[in-house]
Amino acid sequence: MYDIVALGECLIDFTPHGCSDSGIPLFQQNPGGAPANVLAEAAKLGCSTAFIGKVGDDSFGNFLERILMDAGIDCSSMIKDPSFPTSLAFVSLDEKGDRSFSFYRHGSADVMLSREDVNARLLGNTRIFHFGSVSMTDEPSRSATIDAARIADEAGALISYDPNYRPLLWNSQEEAISVINSVLPYCDIVKVSYEELQLMTGLDDLDAGAEAISGKGPECVVVTLGPDGAFIRTGRHSASYRTYDVKTIDTTGAGDSFYGAFLYKILKLCCHPGRSLDSLSADEIDSAMMFANAAGSLATMKHGAIPSLPGIDEINRCISSCSLL
Repeated sequence: MYDIVALGECLIDFTPHGCSDSGIPLFQQNPGGAPANVLAEAAKLGCSTAFIGKVGDDSFGNFLERILMDAGIDCSSMIKDPSFPTSLAFVSLDEKGDRSFSFYRHGSADVMLSREDVNARLLGNTRIFHFGSVSMTDEPSRSATIDAARIADEAGALISYDPNYRPLLWNSQEEAISVINSVLPYCDIVKVSYEELQLMTGLDDLDAGAEAISGKGPECVVVTLGPDGAFIRTGRHSASYRTYDVKTIDTTGAGDSFYGAFLYKILKLCCHPGRSLDSLSADEIDSAMMFANAAGSLATMKHGAIPSLPGIDEINRCISSCSLL
């Protein structure tokens, strides 16, 4: 039995890395893709994890497979397809370290994941199944993702979902809203940014927006707020949490680090007979959210996603010694 199985994109993030002697911008090749990042953080904290997805049978795909295996992620269901290239994303950073993306993904390997490619055995052999919306931007990976969520839900796994809205990957905002919201009935835990909360619900108020998402199925909604921390709503509890004062240089992967750490804590608290998300006490939720906030904060102090993910000792030191914003 795995702790977490994730399905979705694994790609190359080319992140800014200074300039050449002639002033030409340089980019560093880093592993990326939100589902893979979440698994890497959870694995670093001691979870057993497995990845389902497709990369190209090229130098980038080989690099990603090696990075994920080195991170302790089972890659036996990562397919390397010689017919399609590995997806690429170029990251731009502003003066605050906030990032934007340019994607080179049309007809790439991760989009070509089909239902037949998905290892159904893994879906029935995991405590948590995690996925996002990037793999639902086009077919055949859209149908493969939705089908996998349904199968894992029927098998009794906790279903975790990160909408992870990337406007450039959708044909229209209307299509994105429809597809992103369509899978909420399968989900137990949803992690959204504030902008995604507004997109999915049309609401600006955190609690009202989280309640609207919960009304479609999820027991737990977590809203990440960047430097303003995070908010959580469960059936019995809602609260906001400040984040930690660190020197931010690159926010790439910070939300995934936060969420991988949060799922790690949820596994510790919930994956026992008789425990449900709704049974968590306020103190248990506080502990999970502050742990996740520390992980997300620490991930902003280095470049890239997987290379910046903190371990448990770093997270605990941050909680005990760093000031809150």
